[in-house]
Amino acid sequence: MSCPKSGVFLLSFLLLVIADSIFAQNPIITNQFSADPSAHVFGDRVYLYPSHDILGKLGQGRPNWFCMEDYHVFSSDNLTEWTDHGVIVSQGKVNWVNPTGFSMWAPDCAYKNGKYYFYFPAPAKDTTYGKGFSIGVAVSDSPYGPFTPESKPIQNVHGIDPCTFVDKDGQAYLYWAQGNIYVAKLKDNMTELASEPQVIANLPEKGLKEGPFLFERNGVYYLTYPHVQNKTECLEYSMSNSPMGPFKVSGVVMDESPTGCWTNHQSFINFKGQWYLFYHSNDLSPKFDKNRSVRIDSLFFNADGTIRKVIPTLRGVGLTNASKKIQIDRYSRISEKGISIAFIDSLHTFDGWKTVFEAKGAWIQYNGVDFGNKRYKLMNVRAFSKTGGVLQLRLNNANGPVVAKINIPHSKVWTNVKVPISGLKSGVQDLVLMSLDGRPVDVDWISFE
Repeated sequence: MSCPKSGVFLLSFLLLVIADSIFAQNPIITNQFSADPSAHVFGDRVYLYPSHDILGKLGQGRPNWFCMEDYHVFSSDNLTEWTDHGVIVSQGKVNWVNPTGFSMWAPDCAYKNGKYYFYFPAPAKDTTYGKGFSIGVAVSDSPYGPFTPESKPIQNVHGIDPCTFVDKDGQAYLYWAQGNIYVAKLKDNMTELASEPQVIANLPEKGLKEGPFLFERNGVYYLTYPHVQNKTECLEYSMSNSPMGPFKVSGVVMDESPTGCWTNHQSFINFKGQWYLFYHSNDLSPKFDKNRSVRIDSLFFNADGTIRKVIPTLRGVGLTNASKKIQIDRYSRISEKGISIAFIDSLHTFDGWKTVFEAKGAWIQYNGVDFGNKRYKLMNVRAFSKTGGVLQLRLNNANGPVVAKINIPHSKVWTNVKVPISGLKSGVQDLVLMSLDGRPVDVDWISFE
């Protein structure tokens, strides 16, 4: 699907310039909590529409529960560098939404007829539209706004987690959850139903089902959804030859969270010939799983069209520019002993993580660093050590050639150490940082110049 040409190019450029840039692996957003990722390819960029978790407190949401008051949109052209375009919809600026509800849950976005349609669930401020959650629409000429909310929610739709799908013939569909998963056709205006809601049959009957997301590949329609089989949600899918079913339960995309995060929520895109799964976990809030963070991992299919199960990674996807801060704690591989990952500051988790070297020969590997055609001469390491220590940088694996030796001075504060490098090749490289003497060293990030 491609973005239309329009008269918003100057505004687009200005917004891209002033928006915040985020350089991240998994999780991909580290300056705020984010959940329920809805990812879409519009033009040559990926646009991400997540919900926005905040910490509830008395007078502001429900303490110790999910608390969300607005939505941001993010975009990227490489899945590694993300631009935060700011708030696009908030509960206090939608006519029909309860301004004290703090329940702006999982959203979605679609493009049709030159417009972008942002769908979001929220409790109404009175019973005019019924009890519980309604689903509203906000419309824009641009994938990142400004979005103008419709004055009323979609009639005859009550539930959460809207998903929209526009088929190749132009027909649009709306999916949502309310005990069951529902589907209905949308009118061409994308703000009204064109058919009566119907329950999607043949899905698992026991356990919570929510968060529908539908995509198509090679004429097969995949309905995906979080489902509680045991204690927490795993991601499952069903397949059909029609966007309205009937669907056949087909397998698990991702198992339950190894960290105990109760929820998960998914979306799928094909970007530059590769499929990706967007999901969330509680990386930045390990003790409170109602504050979540969006992740990405690569997705692959079997010859029969079924989905290969995705194993969550810290490294995530995409190439990391060698001149940017490389967060090696988001590793590809790690030695079994003498090394660990910890928050830099457990009270301020948005500061990220550090790698703690504690034994001689302990190593960590970070794959996919892009050095391009530039000849880098120096390596920067942000490190901390009360005793001082010596590290090595190797290529390819723990037995690969040494390209730098880094003497970390003893210090009571974080120090930026700069050392020369030799024998470093151009192009994409896999890097290994290793302790040479076993003295304790903490490393925040590395980069090259």
